[in-house]
Amino acid sequence: MRVVDRICMMVGIGLVGVGLVRLMGFWDYSEGQGRSLGAVPAVAEEATQPGAVPGGAPGRAGPGAVSGKEGAGRPRPEPFGPPRLPVMTALDTDGDGSLSAEEIAKAPETLKKLDKNGDGQLNREELFGTFRVPGMGPGPGFGPGGPVPGGPVRPMPGQPGAQAGLETPPQPKDDEEKKLLSLILEEIPREQGRRMNVPPVDGRLLRLLAEAIEAKTIVEIGTSNGISALWMGLALRKTGGKLITHEIDPHVAALARKNFERAGMADMITVVEGDAHQTIGQLKGPIDMVFIDADKEGYMDYLQKLLPLLRPGGIICAHNVNARWADSPFFKAITTDGNLETLLFTAGGGMSITIKKR
Repeated sequence: MRVVDRICMMVGIGLVGVGLVRLMGFWDYSEGQGRSLGAVPAVAEEATQPGAVPGGAPGRAGPGAVSGKEGAGRPRPEPFGPPRLPVMTALDTDGDGSLSAEEIAKAPETLKKLDKNGDGQLNREELFGTFRVPGMGPGPGFGPGGPVPGGPVRPMPGQPGAQAGLETPPQPKDDEEKKLLSLILEEIPREQGRRMNVPPVDGRLLRLLAEAIEAKTIVEIGTSNGISALWMGLALRKTGGKLITHEIDPHVAALARKNFERAGMADMITVVEGDAHQTIGQLKGPIDMVFIDADKEGYMDYLQKLLPLLRPGGIICAHNVNARWADSPFFKAITTDGNLETLLFTAGGGMSITIKKR
C-alpha cells in the first residue's frame, strides 16, 4: 500500500472515530421527555447500586422527579463527556470533538505515536484502549456533588478482555468428559494447529444449544478437522443423536475422521465429502439443529435448502455472522421472516442463532 493511501486510510479511521465518539458519548436529554438510548450506560450503572431506581440517580431529575427536589429545575451538567478513545485523543489535540484541517494534516505523524510496539500497524488495543463510563474507570465518574473517582476499567466492547473477563473454563461432569475436553481444548489444537475452527466459547454454546433442545439430528456445513463437531458430540452423547458433517477438502475430512475415532464418536458422526451445496440435497428431515461454517457467500443457499427440513423449534447457527452482514441477503432472510426468531451471539467468532418458530 502506498504511503499516501495509508495516510488516507488512517485519517479515515480517525474521522470514523469522531462519529462513533459523538454518537456514543453524548446524552440526548429533553426536559419532561426522560432519557433516550444515549443514557443506557448510566441507567445500567444506576441499577447496580443497592436500592437504586433507574432514572433516579442523585443529582439529576429522572422520571417521577418532584419539583424542588435536589437536581430539579437546574441545568444538568455533563456526566462524563464523550469517551476518549486513544486514537481520538491523539488526533483531536484541542479536545473539541472534531478534527480541524490542521489536525488532519498532522494525522500521519500523530498516529505513529500510537504504534507502541513499532510494527507499523495499529492493533485493536492501540486504537481503542479502554472505554470508561461513570464509576467504571480510573477517570472521574459523576455523583451527587459532581465528579467522583471511578472503579476498575471496563474494556471496549469487542475487546478480548470484555468477554474473557467473565469466561470460566468448562467443568467436566466425569472422567470421560474430562478426557474429551482435554482432547478438544489442548491435544488436537497442539498437534494440528487451530485451523478454521470455532473458538472454545462458540463450541461451548453449540454444545449447550444441542443438549438444551435434545437434538437427535444435527447437520454441519464445514467440518475442518472436527472441533465444532466434537463440541456438539458432547451433547449427542447424552441425547443419543447423530451428526452429519459436510467437508469439501478430502485431507481435512480424513483428519476429522481420525479425531472422531480418538474421541470415541465415530459411530455418531458421519463425514460427507464433497461440495455441500450438492451433497445436502441428499438429506431428509426432520433436522433438529444446523451449524453453518463454510463459504460465506453460500450461506443463503444453505439456508434455503435446509430450512424446509428443520423441524419447528429447531435451530440454525451460522458462524462469523456479525454487524457487517446487515445488508446481506442471508441476514435479511433470518431477521425479516416472521417464522423465524434470530439473535446475534457477539463473543468468540460471532454467530447468528435462529429458531424456527413452532
